[in-house]
Parts: sequence; structure tokens; C-alpha cells
Amino acid sequence: MRPTCLLLDLDGTLVDSAPGVTAAATAALRAVGAAVPDEHTLRSFVGPPMYESFRQVAGLDEARALLALRVYRTHYAEHGLPDSALFPGIPETLDAPAAAGLPMAVATSKAEDQALRLVRHYGLDTRLETVRGVCDRDGRTTKPLVIRACLDRLRQPGVDTSRPLMAGDRSYDVTSAAAEGVPAVHVLWGYGGPSESEGAVAAVTEPAGLVELLSAATTARVD
Repeated sequence: MRPTCLLLDLDGTLVDSAPGVTAAATAALRAVGAAVPDEHTLRSFVGPPMYESFRQVAGLDEARALLALRVYRTHYAEHGLPDSALFPGIPETLDAPAAAGLPMAVATSKAEDQALRLVRHYGLDTRLETVRGVCDRDGRTTKPLVIRACLDRLRQPGVDTSRPLMAGDRSYDVTSAAAEGVPAVHVLWGYGGPSESEGAVAAVTEPAGLVELLSAATTARVD
């Protein structure tokens, strides 16, 4: 399949944001009197919507999960940005498809305003058509809804979305893309392990591998 546009996850795919995310999640759990899980479990909070992690992983009821989410977002807005870094090779990885004319966008479970801050902070916005994330006001609370909104936004200026491709580091990215009929590449430099590649059309171990895959896809199927 030759993709007509590329959707990119943010946390664990473009940006190593785990330190800021886990610190904010820890502060939120403590604020609502919940137990803070071990570091390995905390890292599983990076990627899926934070509300779902508070509910399903931390076991909070709806009221405490919503309160924890508010604390998390406040803490992350104040401290998360400096506690992050681009993964090595990411700017160059985006430069290649951009130069080839492949439209790219970010589709993330991070709150959209925070995603925009990160993308602009690291100068990635010039390579992207749009950034879409979770937005309670607009009813985008799940990754499939974010992907749908991202494709809708891309279509507005006339981007061809007939053959989209998603790239993300967690199984949640793969299954969310599949829910919207979008094939996904699993990237292995983020927070997910090889077992999370199930259902992906391909897996790549380093950013340069994604460039090679996209280049090969111009003349051959990725699956």
C-alpha cells in the first residue's frame, strides 16, 4: 500500500515524554488519595487516554478519576514540557516524507492543547498539516475519535486520505487505527514491547526504519 498521508502518535513515537507524564500521574493519584503503582505500571499510563488509565489501571471510580484527570492536566501543563525530549533522529525522520510530499499529522491521546505545545516547542509543526488530540469540549475522548477527527481535518484543505497509515508505539495505537479502518506501523523505540505489534502491518525498531518503510511503500505493499 502506498500511503497518501501519515498519522503519527506523539508520546513514545515522536517525543519521550514518560518522565513528565508519570510524574503528573503520580501527583494526581496522590491528590485523590489513591495508591501509586510501581514504575513499570506507571509507564503503561503513557499513551492511552489518562482518564482510562485512572479508571482501568488505578481502579478509581468516575468521580475520583475525573478529579485526578484535572490534577494531572494542571501538573503536566506546568511541569511536563521541560521533562521531555525528542527521540533521536525524529526531525530527520519527518524531513524525508515531508520532502517527498507526504502529508503528515499528529493524532494523539494527549490533550490537544498540550500536544500543540509540545509539537511547537520542538519545531515539528512546520512539517505537519495538523495536530489533533483529546478534547473534552469537542467530545474527542478516545483515540479512534481523534484519528477520525484528524482525517476530517486533513480533508478540509484537500489532502488525499484514501490510504492513510498510522505510526505508533502502543497496541492501543494499532487497535484504535484499525477501528477506523486505518493500517498501522508499530514503532519499537517507544514504550510498547514487541508483543504489541499484533495487528500492525509492519514493525520498525528505529526512526530510520520508518523512513525506509515509507520509501519502499512507494513501489511495494507494506503488508
